[in-house]
Amino acid sequence: MTRIAIAGAGGRMGQALLGAVADHPQARLGAASEREGSALVGQVPGNGDGAVRVVADLAEALDDFDVLIDFTRPEATVTHAALCQAHGKRLVVGTTGLGAGQEADLRAAAERVPVVFAPNMSVGVNLTFKLVELAARVLGDSVDIEIVEAHHRHKVDAPSGTALRLGRIVADTLGRDLETDAIYGREGRTGARERRTIGFATVRAGDIVGEHTTLFAGDGERVEITHRASSRTTFASGAVRAAVWLNDQPPGLYDMQDVLGLR
Repeated sequence: MTRIAIAGAGGRMGQALLGAVADHPQARLGAASEREGSALVGQVPGNGDGAVRVVADLAEALDDFDVLIDFTRPEATVTHAALCQAHGKRLVVGTTGLGAGQEADLRAAAERVPVVFAPNMSVGVNLTFKLVELAARVLGDSVDIEIVEAHHRHKVDAPSGTALRLGRIVADTLGRDLETDAIYGREGRTGARERRTIGFATVRAGDIVGEHTTLFAGDGERVEITHRASSRTTFASGAVRAAVWLNDQPPGLYDMQDVLGLR
């Protein structure tokens, strides 16, 4: 049985994770945290059995969990990674918007403990990654490639981590550099589109959980690969699956392609 801690247990993803842990036969809730000052601190989290109460600092609950699932903010995630590294706790990270230095901190933690870091934990999205790689390999430089993503009004980073991952897959497959070839939105007289560029378009509206379309447009035809999420439970279930999978893994940095055996 894998004892799981959930960071940010009061948030939208935190609530979904609590439900996913309760539904998984090989997992149980060991600890839950919320930011200092939250009214939830000291309370029983949703789907809890009363044995677990929300803490402001996971250092208070180190004896109660084996793996931490973190979908919070970059600053909190880096702090939690250092805690897991220091105390031998496994870590699943779904936080997006991390900077290069923060990602380096996760890689450093993975030298000591096993870490799953993925911009999207959905099984369907990770299958989509493979389909996009295949389409890019087959269609190559004969098409224009655009990535369109939509999320709810509360999402704070753009483009989404999943959209950026899709862009990196395309760039790596075609031998391009996403740093120089990405176009993040267009305005005014931009001139004709250059084939090499990879375009990104972002929508933020309402309560959209998450939608991603990778468009391969040629002359006379186009291919669109789309994933739409209607519930956060798909991400939460994938994260719990990753947490249980980590039980048998040595230290290292993994993603959902590893968890699902797609690599």
